[in-house]
Amino acid sequence: MLAIERRNEILAQLQTDGKVVVSELSTKFSVSEETIRRDLDRLEKDGYATKTYGGAVAKENAGAELPFVVRKNTNVEGKQQIAKLISVMIRDGDQIMLDASSTAVFVAKNIKSKKNITVITNSVEVLIELSDVSGWKILSTGGTMREGSLAFVGHQAEKMLSAFHVEKAIISCKGLDQVHGLTDSSESFAQLKKTMLDNASRKILAVDSSKFDRISFTEIAGLKDITMIVTDKEPSETWKQLFKSEGVICVYPGMTWRTEEA
Repeated sequence: MLAIERRNEILAQLQTDGKVVVSELSTKFSVSEETIRRDLDRLEKDGYATKTYGGAVAKENAGAELPFVVRKNTNVEGKQQIAKLISVMIRDGDQIMLDASSTAVFVAKNIKSKKNITVITNSVEVLIELSDVSGWKILSTGGTMREGSLAFVGHQAEKMLSAFHVEKAIISCKGLDQVHGLTDSSESFAQLKKTMLDNASRKILAVDSSKFDRISFTEIAGLKDITMIVTDKEPSETWKQLFKSEGVICVYPGMTWRTEEA
């Protein structure tokens, strides 16, 4: 295993468990404890972890963008639940925009049986996932490839998105706060997501429950700018009341809702 692959697995465990132990990681990866300490030094330097005696804890860094390979393997079950709910909302012939979130890849996997779909995306991973689908129109934004994210960003990507209007935009975010709304760790990602929302009739936020009550680096939009939120667990009563007051439909597993609302 390459060092970067090992660090990504350690980072994924940090995101899931909140902490790691040097001795346990040494056994798991069959490397010395000194090697693991160097890995943790690198993760701390990159802003992902804080070293502690015998291990490390995850660092809440509003400006840190996790590598895509790590995000893709975090809360997989929750993202799969969200993707299944969204797949019901996508109809044959729909024109949609998908952002470069890991959740969007799960959505792409779940809608491949649909017919005559047009997809516009800045995600390389979504493009690869849909590369074997026939009868669809799949458009890439182009732009500048952002390191580690498998996504296009920048002026060219924004210009391309602004040239189209679609039925549905499906985006995710790093934080969802009752006052600050939708936030993200990167200005370039936030601006592209805002452009997608601006150019769609139905604005769908696909966000797992871990993002609730969190604030990231920069704002994407307010709650009032969203048509629907799809999540993996029932939100608190406070959140549900807020969604109702803002006119936002919230969909989660086990609830009853009308597909025409999407």
